[in-house]
Amino acid sequence: MFQPRCRRALPPLLALGALLLAGCGDEAVPAELQVAGGDAARGRLAIAAHGCGACHVIPGIEGAVAWVGPPLMEWARRSYVGGRLPNAPENLVAFLQNPQAVSPGSAMPALPLQQSEAVDIAAYLYTLGQAPAVPPGQPLAPGEAGTLPEPRLRPRLDRPAQ
Repeated sequence: MFQPRCRRALPPLLALGALLLAGCGDEAVPAELQVAGGDAARGRLAIAAHGCGACHVIPGIEGAVAWVGPPLMEWARRSYVGGRLPNAPENLVAFLQNPQAVSPGSAMPALPLQQSEAVDIAAYLYTLGQAPAVPPGQPLAPGEAGTLPEPRLRPRLDRPAQ
């Protein structure tokens, strides 16, 4: 049976495209936030297996829509881990393994995480850092978009300015 040339070339081209896209994920994580030895794909599985979505909103994790703990979207853009330590891979791994040692009184439970699981979870969380467009009405952070000290709201784009 005759197959057009483009059909025979399609599977290798798809494989090449998948390889190129797979390599893009590492570049999205800033060098200082790349977790040595961490595997984001395994981290995603560990997050689901340990039920982290029972307390957190976590993009990319099915069913992780709870608001008991802080939402973990855009984790790589955060300044602190547990409200106490600078956001760095080694601090996040330490917090995941023993939250009370980093932030006494934290509501984060001590999970039975192996070191490798904590490293993989950290690697996944640091992939969550690309800022999507901020929805209209979202409060601005202090010092963002001007010098006014009082809190402000992002302008709504669905209504004309008043």
